[in-house]
Amino acid sequence: MREINVADITNNISGMCIEVNHRLSRDMVNLLDQATEKEESVLGRQVLSQLKKNLEIAEEEMIPVCQDTGMAVVFLEIGQDVHLVGGDLTDAVNEGVRKGYTEGYLRKSVVSDPVIRENTKDNTPAIIHEKIVPGSDIKITLAPKGFGSENMSKLYMLKPAQGIEGVKKAIIKTVSDAGPNACPPMIVGVGIGGDFEKCAIMAKEALTREAGIHSDIEWVKALEEEMLDKINSLGIGPAGLGGKVTAMSVNINTYPTHIAGLPVAVNICCHVNRHITKVI
Repeated sequence: MREINVADITNNISGMCIEVNHRLSRDMVNLLDQATEKEESVLGRQVLSQLKKNLEIAEEEMIPVCQDTGMAVVFLEIGQDVHLVGGDLTDAVNEGVRKGYTEGYLRKSVVSDPVIRENTKDNTPAIIHEKIVPGSDIKITLAPKGFGSENMSKLYMLKPAQGIEGVKKAIIKTVSDAGPNACPPMIVGVGIGGDFEKCAIMAKEALTREAGIHSDIEWVKALEEEMLDKINSLGIGPAGLGGKVTAMSVNINTYPTHIAGLPVAVNICCHVNRHITKVI
């Protein structure tokens, strides 16, 4: 049994909040480079060049890569041989977010009640997903999510008879309806199976997958490639101004489901697909 003080979680998350909002991960930078090479539209290439310049300025001057520094989404994979001490885990995560967003001077975008809408002034609470796994480590993945693209996401409760073609139509419709509002070029996370909430969580987690890595399930890998091609044939393009690169990646996660259902969630993220992982 390994003992971990929750203060270590707080300190890690605090630093991660600042880092991920000022420096886009290398895999996403590489995707933007590839997108610039693929884009055939002159205006589209100009947009992509501006996005890359924005990343350079953000890192050099410690300015957030996007003014919407997002609602903090935290995935915790907790080893079953870990004993947490020093306080409550949820409180520790939220304290890390509070410190990161206040000390890093990041925009606070969370309201305490969805109707009354009073700002919490520290960007808490976070959205926390916990999973118990083998081992004695804790893996923390932080993925701040802005709501320009989040608002364009959708969940479908398809009938089994709609099958794979229904899944494809749901993905394409979501991206098509989003158009320029999701700040393309986008990353498209998809969850297929499970139930109402499981498919949505899978879609969100799919956005944190390292760029260039496909599902190890053959039909899912083929679907990821097909959907990327079809999305990029829509002509939406960078910033919605037309072009070949509407999406840079389609990541799909799947899970067993009920005989009577076919849940599908499509979670869209803009080109600022922020994610960072630390293991303690």
